[in-house]
Amino acid sequence: MKREHVLSWDEYFMGLAHLSALRSKDPSTQVGACIVDEDKKVVGIGYNGFPTGISDDDFPWEKHDQYQHSKYAYVVHAELNAILNSTKKLSGCSIYVSLFPCNECAKAIIQSGIRRLVYEDDKYAATESVIASKRMLAAAGVSMQRLPQKIKLFLTKEENEA
Repeated sequence: MKREHVLSWDEYFMGLAHLSALRSKDPSTQVGACIVDEDKKVVGIGYNGFPTGISDDDFPWEKHDQYQHSKYAYVVHAELNAILNSTKKLSGCSIYVSLFPCNECAKAIIQSGIRRLVYEDDKYAATESVIASKRMLAAAGVSMQRLPQKIKLFLTKEENEA
């Protein structure tokens, strides 16, 4: 008899986004993204980190009042990394992100042709960046879906035995 309680596709791909986020060295926010085509094949994956070829020991990971001394001047967001790391054209694809994308990532999502955004956390919903992001995504016809519950990557021994 087959196992009944398996992950849905959305849960599975969000789990891959979370797994990718574990590669991030950001001390405060680890974000992952996974891009999937219409055939449910992973075509891009990314996490927030520094651009290839730049040592993450030579640049700041802190938040700082001076932009050039802040991580925000240097970190590539998970969504953009997934787009840049993609293995094919992204028209019609879905992107799974652990944190709702900022306005800059929304521009890249729209421009790449991604049509569906599945996200988990929206903790910055009230910020100008995310408000602008949602406005642009809606205007471009990108569907946005929040997962009803957070994905747990690792279960405790008790949860695994249940």
